[in-house]
Amino acid sequence: MKPALVSTLVFFTIFCGKSFPFQGEDAAPKQPIEFNHKVHVTDQKQTCASCHAETDGGELVDMPDVPKCMSCHAAIAPRTPGEQKLAAIAKQNRDVDWVRVYQIPTFVRFSHRQHSQAGTKCEVCHGAVASRVALWRERQLTMGECMNCHRQTNASIDCGSCHEPR
Repeated sequence: MKPALVSTLVFFTIFCGKSFPFQGEDAAPKQPIEFNHKVHVTDQKQTCASCHAETDGGELVDMPDVPKCMSCHAAIAPRTPGEQKLAAIAKQNRDVDWVRVYQIPTFVRFSHRQHSQAGTKCEVCHGAVASRVALWRERQLTMGECMNCHRQTNASIDCGSCHEPR
């Protein structure tokens, strides 16, 4: 078999036909603290940015840290096991090791800020977070998925828009 053909087959096997972790409702990762997005987003009217801070000038969006959680929860008596665990972690001045559901490959340049400024809602990639108790990967964030979205929204499909030059 020719090396170019082997490389192509390996690429498509890894990036297009791959089974992604945490895909599907039954595959929601076990988080160190049960976090109910529905309560926070729908009932408490929190926005994504209320908990997920922008980093690197808005290019990335980070997982919530304990002081961010405690900015609200310090005034709330811990009732649930999750709230009790959060209070204990805060008292010990520790971090929560959240399990990431979505992870962009390191060779892809992605800007949450740029997508947000273009009017892309978080739900487009992350699913119906406001109605979820637990989160799972609802979409395979493959190059094909991104290209389809870029075509539908007339965004650039130039390789350099998303990939670092080599």
